[in-house]
Amino acid sequence: MASRPSARYFIAAVSLVLCSGPASVSAQWLHYPTAAVPRTPDGTPNLSARAPRAANGKPDFSGVWENDGFDPRRAEGLDDAGPPKTPFFDIAHGLTEAPPYQPWAADLASKRKAAFSRDNPDARCLPLGVLQMIAHPLPKKIVQVPGLLVILHERNMEFRQIFTDGRALPGDQQPSWSGYSSGHWDKDTLVVQTAGFRDGLWADFNGSPLTDRARITERFRRPVYGRLDIEVTVDDPKAYTRPWTITLNQHIALNTELLEYACLENEKDVPHLIGQRQ
Repeated sequence: MASRPSARYFIAAVSLVLCSGPASVSAQWLHYPTAAVPRTPDGTPNLSARAPRAANGKPDFSGVWENDGFDPRRAEGLDDAGPPKTPFFDIAHGLTEAPPYQPWAADLASKRKAAFSRDNPDARCLPLGVLQMIAHPLPKKIVQVPGLLVILHERNMEFRQIFTDGRALPGDQQPSWSGYSSGHWDKDTLVVQTAGFRDGLWADFNGSPLTDRARITERFRRPVYGRLDIEVTVDDPKAYTRPWTITLNQHIALNTELLEYACLENEKDVPHLIGQRQ
């Protein structure tokens, strides 16, 4: 993937092109002002202001969010620095030690990394699963309504539903990429349990595995207007010797909206991937 720029760099470049195009590009809504942004006396957005609240008094997570740790000014892989050190590429960067792999999982992760992640679902334009989608460079939009929180991902225009109406996880789960998510409030923290994954998912771009035994617990907090803190605990006894926890925090993206992004449209990367099978 050395020739492939980062998604956020791509979006920044697209935005620049659109801004220099005809007047009709205003339909993309890339510069439409975000409503109800708290401001300082000089008119600057006050990202440290109190987080908004929903009608039930709980924090409102609605908004467009971008994952922390990415620099939209550089294209990862196009210089000697390589990809940024973030959990999207390597979950070890979100841990204080190496991932607690089971032996077979350590071997598989090592082989995938040595093959330059040629079979990563992101490179193949397949669904990514919960972990890579939260950490993905492309932005996401949260829509929060009573009983439901929906995460709309720009990447491949995917979505995820988190039910907050008190329902339990289904007993007979059809395995899926995103699993089944049910959340409840613990004061101002939304605690989300997700299970029912298909086997063979990737936890990061390098190739740390996730299996159908995985159960993911997320804790969403919005301590101030401009931040969304997400603590993620993965309990997958089939692939790891113990549960492990990382943070995949986000920051608000103002005056913008999601763009259509179809990974397979005019896709030409796969035949040129380093490590591609012949």
